[in-house]
Amino acid sequence: MKKEEKEEKMEKDEKREKGYEEIIWAEKYRPQDLDEIVGQDEIVRRAKAFIEQKNMPHLLFAGPAGTGKTTLALVIVKKLFGKNWRENYLELNASDERGINVIREKVKDFARTKAIGNVPFKIIFLDEADALTREAQQALRRTMENFTSTCRFILSCNYSSKIIDPIQSRTTIFRFKALSFDDIKKVIERIAKNEKLKIDKEAIKALYELSEGDCRRVINMLQATASISKEITEEKIYEAVAQVSPKDASSILNLAFEGKFNEAREKLMNILTKQGVYGLDLIKSFQKEIAAIDIPIEKKVKIMEKVAEIEFRIAEGGDELIQLESLLAFISYVGK
Repeated sequence: MKKEEKEEKMEKDEKREKGYEEIIWAEKYRPQDLDEIVGQDEIVRRAKAFIEQKNMPHLLFAGPAGTGKTTLALVIVKKLFGKNWRENYLELNASDERGINVIREKVKDFARTKAIGNVPFKIIFLDEADALTREAQQALRRTMENFTSTCRFILSCNYSSKIIDPIQSRTTIFRFKALSFDDIKKVIERIAKNEKLKIDKEAIKALYELSEGDCRRVINMLQATASISKEITEEKIYEAVAQVSPKDASSILNLAFEGKFNEAREKLMNILTKQGVYGLDLIKSFQKEIAAIDIPIEKKVKIMEKVAEIEFRIAEGGDELIQLESLLAFISYVGK
C-alpha cells in the first residue's frame, strides 16, 4: 500500500473511532482524473496541455458554485507533483482569510521557497478570491509578479468582475459553466450504481432542477435522500431537502388565481408549518411555476412583478407568512 493511501486510511480510521460520520459523498466522489470532470470539456483540454508541458501561467477560475473549479485545481496539482503534491500546494479560502496580512505573510512565505520535485514551481490556490479586499488584491498583484519563478497562483471565484483588472491581466481565465442535465445525470447514475440506489427518471429531473447545475449540491441532496431510503423518488427528494414540489407550488397558484383564496392560504400554511419550507425557497418555486401557468400574458407579467417585490420584502426582513398571503391575495385579485 502506498504512503498516501496509508495516510488516508489512518485518517478515516481515526474519524471512525471518534464517532464522525463517514466521508460525505461530495468528497468521496470528487474526480481524481481530468477525464472524470464533466461538463467542462474545453477547460479540461487546456489543463491537459499544461500538465503535459509541466508548465502553466497564473490561472483564474470563474463560474457558478459546484461546477468543478476546486476539483480541477486539485487534479492539476496531483498530476503535476505526484506523491509530493501536499508539499508543493497551499490552499487558502479567501472568504475566511481575506486581509492584506494573509497575502504578506502566509502567501509570501510559501511562495518564496523552491518546489520539491522536477516541477520548477509551487501552486497556491486561493478559493473565493472575489472576497479578498482591494488592498489584499493589490498586494497579491505584486506577489504574483515577484515570485513567478517559484510559484503559480490559481484563483477561484464566482464573479470575475470583483477581481481587479491588474490581476485579471496576469492570469489566464477559465470560465466554468453550470452543468447540463446530461452531465448531472452521468454523475447521479455513477453514484447510484456504486451505492446500490434505485432512482427513477423523475427523481433525476428533480435533482437537476433543484441544483440549478451545481454538482456538489446534487450529490449532497442525493446523500440526504439516500439516508431515508435506497429507493429515490421525486417525493422523497423534496421531503429530504425541505423544498416545495412543483406540483404543490402550481396547485397553490392555481387555487389563488381561481379566486379560492382560503384554500390556497390553507395549503400555503400547511407547507410552511408541516414541511418547514423557507419562504424565499417557496417564492423561487412560485417564480418557476408562474411561467408555466396557462393565463393571459398581461396578468402573468403583473404577478411576476409582484413576486419580485415580495421576494425583496422577505429578504429585507418582512414576515414570511404575511408577505406570502399578500401575494396570494394579489393573485386572486388579478384572477378576477
